[in-house]
Amino acid sequence: MITRTPPATHTPRWQQSLATAIRDPATLARRLSLAPEHLPGMQAGHASFPIRVPESWLARIVPGEPKDPLLRQVLPLAEETDEVPGFVADPVGDHDALAAPGVAHKYAGRALLLTTGACAIHCRYCFRREFDYADHNPARDDWGPALDYLAAHPDIHEVILSGGDPLSQSDTRLARLVARLEAIPHLERLRIHTRLPVVLPERVDDALLGWLGQGRLQHVVVLHANHPREFAAPADRALERLRASGITLLNQAVLLAGVNDDADTLVELQESGFRHGVLPYYLHCLDRTRGTAHFEVPPDRAAAIYREMHRRLPGYLLPRRVREIAGEPGKTPIAGIPADGETSFPDFYPDF
Repeated sequence: MITRTPPATHTPRWQQSLATAIRDPATLARRLSLAPEHLPGMQAGHASFPIRVPESWLARIVPGEPKDPLLRQVLPLAEETDEVPGFVADPVGDHDALAAPGVAHKYAGRALLLTTGACAIHCRYCFRREFDYADHNPARDDWGPALDYLAAHPDIHEVILSGGDPLSQSDTRLARLVARLEAIPHLERLRIHTRLPVVLPERVDDALLGWLGQGRLQHVVVLHANHPREFAAPADRALERLRASGITLLNQAVLLAGVNDDADTLVELQESGFRHGVLPYYLHCLDRTRGTAHFEVPPDRAAAIYREMHRRLPGYLLPRRVREIAGEPGKTPIAGIPADGETSFPDFYPDF
């Protein structure tokens, strides 16, 4: 059992940073010296999904460059209002997988807790940008029904904290929830899906490590970085502290047009992550969420990029290329398109 929770005696620096994040298109355009013609499109996209950009992310963007890959991930565009066939509100079937308030149970052996709807950054390709957190999350700290569900299913061995971003919650609340998960005897692993260590590195502080490094559960942190610049300072120090606390670090990325849709960028992403103790996990195909069609990479180009990654990376640095399909029992590996002279290209590489 976790017996120590961090004292709440002051407002942590990371919470202050969250409070000062940019939430206005005009402010974002002014701070990044974007040309005035960009503002109407930014305002249109913002109306459908509000922006949120913390200062720590803003500082890594090249001013005056609308195609900067870090900016593109957070820049609202008029294209987000386009109705594109096949792009829907819930492409991964989250609503159908809800088994109890705040619990999504899609896959054997593991369940996901939607701990919050809040994020430090609003990624424009977010697959939950239209998810109704108010109706499907427990009331504040009312995790009783969710924990009862987990306790009643001894086949569940791993719990995934997701959201939103679970690390946008206070350490006191998270430590309290994890202590209750520790008390369920058949749980073995706690996995946390978070963007904060790369987006808001100051989130990895003594208070976080005080509870994350404790307890009987094995702890895995799955980061979400799409571009190698996301692993640069000051995120490198945050990753070092997590790794030094015995946390297993993985990274999942999404293949995004205009962000990382070339082999050089994706190879460097895996290698940069590994230099900081992060192993690759998944390379996701874009979830076809309404408002995100401009991020989709054509299948033949995506396959060619992955073939080049396969050629240049050792097996332990090659993420699995997958798509999430609603109702399927797990992530679906995506086969590549055979190169000239090849007769097949496998879904996965067991010899790696």
